[in-house]
Amino acid sequence: MGGKGRDRTIFRREDGKWANKRNDAGKASSVHETQKEAEEAGKEMLENQGGGELTVKGRDGKIRSKDTIEPGNDPNPPKDTEN
Repeated sequence: MGGKGRDRTIFRREDGKWANKRNDAGKASSVHETQKEAEEAGKEMLENQGGGELTVKGRDGKIRSKDTIEPGNDPNPPKDTEN
């Protein structure tokens, strides 16, 4: 399976909690009180599963950041020092 099946998105649910969901899954892998907790869980899961893309959405539902988690292969690595 390629990395696309492992990619994850962090987003805020209607109840205000933060979900860590694999993009091809029907429901969230984990639910957290804070965005940071959900982001850390998603990153750890991607590291354990061989890497992939982690997309984080803000409270407004818009993409806040995207990051390739190693050992994923980022075809366009960032030129800044944010990640």
